[in-house]
Amino acid sequence: MALSGNASSWSTAITIREAVKFPDQTLVFLKYPQSARLFTKEDIICVFSSANDSFQLKKPPSAVDNDDLGGQIVRCPIMPRGTSISLVLLRDVHLPPGPTHRWNWLAYDAVIDYDNSTVVFAKGLNLRQSKVADMSRYECVYGWDFTKPNCLLRSEVISAAQEIVRCRTPLSVVDGPRSAHSQVKVSVRVKGRRGGMLPSSAHPVRVKNPTRKRPFEMCVCTMTRNSAAFLREWVMYHSRIGVQRWFIYDNNSDDALPAEIESLDKLGYNISRHLWPWIKTQEAGFAHCAIRARSVCDWVAFIDVDEFFYLPSRLTLPDIIRRYPASGHIGELRTSCHSFGPSGLRDRPRDGVTVGYTCRMASPERHKSIVRPETLNATLINVVHHFHLRDGVTSAEVGRGTMVINHYKYQVWEVFKDKFRQRVATYVTDWRKGENVGSKDRAPGLGIRPDEPPDWAERFCEVRDSGLRNWVLENFRDHKTQRLMWEKEGVKDEVRAETGLWAPKRISSIFFFVDGKLNAH
Repeated sequence: MALSGNASSWSTAITIREAVKFPDQTLVFLKYPQSARLFTKEDIICVFSSANDSFQLKKPPSAVDNDDLGGQIVRCPIMPRGTSISLVLLRDVHLPPGPTHRWNWLAYDAVIDYDNSTVVFAKGLNLRQSKVADMSRYECVYGWDFTKPNCLLRSEVISAAQEIVRCRTPLSVVDGPRSAHSQVKVSVRVKGRRGGMLPSSAHPVRVKNPTRKRPFEMCVCTMTRNSAAFLREWVMYHSRIGVQRWFIYDNNSDDALPAEIESLDKLGYNISRHLWPWIKTQEAGFAHCAIRARSVCDWVAFIDVDEFFYLPSRLTLPDIIRRYPASGHIGELRTSCHSFGPSGLRDRPRDGVTVGYTCRMASPERHKSIVRPETLNATLINVVHHFHLRDGVTSAEVGRGTMVINHYKYQVWEVFKDKFRQRVATYVTDWRKGENVGSKDRAPGLGIRPDEPPDWAERFCEVRDSGLRNWVLENFRDHKTQRLMWEKEGVKDEVRAETGLWAPKRISSIFFFVDGKLNAH
């Protein structure tokens, strides 16, 4: 809703808290009184100005989102070199620039955990993947005004790993205001390094303490961007097999993802959107979600929107996790992950991915996990969707005859080409550059060119696997309308793909996946 009323009565209270420069956009964080109404993007103009005002460029924002601090985040275009960014509201109210930070040298988010330690998420420390760093090299710094060094509080670091620093929270912060609107910030300083304190946009928000009886047995957390076209199928399918709560970390979507989440919420699915604008931070985002989910979820799966649990055993996810009681020593369930290919299709399957894609690679790519958040190591180290666990806690492998993940990774080119622009993947910063060539985030044999190979539709097809497709058609289709439950009413009915089976081309052997076993023919 647009802000209304006398401009002079509210303009002096609204400020630009800070701006953050990204490779493809600039985020501007607004701070203003809780009583003020929120802006729409039609109310705002982004203004880029040179130091002497000899150059000025005005552009509309691409989006305006509400943040967790009662403010808003305005998405402006890329900042031209040598300019500052300000905003014009309702055509005549000018908000002067605030401090501007680089996205890759920044303490960008923080939470106060249930044990009163502060978990700081930071870019620029360059800590090694999966390794615990020397925590004595760092300290946390708290303050209400970082321009006044004498007013800052310093705190001991408990652990440091990847992009996550955990530190002891000063009592004045612990006992301070408990709402998200407390304006204290936290940052990380590298000891003995001049200019070693990271700029900060991180206001630590307190998480809820875990309750004795959590309301949800089975939850899912994902980080995604522009997945509105796929979310409905993913949520409705997983609801049927036992997922009760969804945490969606939105990584700068510019499609209808917010509206789709709102629609699913109105249908009764317990789903929430958490704005997560930080790029190349999937592990950090999963750690953030694990902290939040611990208070309400017994188990949490960390999977992507193109990944679906398939249960050949016909059990549900709660059936499986109940085999591992909370009093036991199992904190993580690992399941194999099969990568599916385009399956001969050249257009996106209208029935959804579970029905449309039926051909995959023979060998599992890697495992994905369901974890008990309370058993995670305090460092929150996680790699490829699985976490390090506390001492004395271990993981268990779930057999493929019981549970497996269908990863619809290599879809039709129209969908897959967006991976070249995806900002979620951690280890491939830009697919068009020759870095991390051996990463499994890349498509085998594709190289660095975002051009469709002539045989793309037939690639990655070594095994014909229709197990999940058949189960979906049996359990999710209205036999009167022939419509799957995630197909919205009003969509024109056409001849369904399931009326015929696709015969794969250029495959030397055909395999069948039957009762959890691989059979060649």
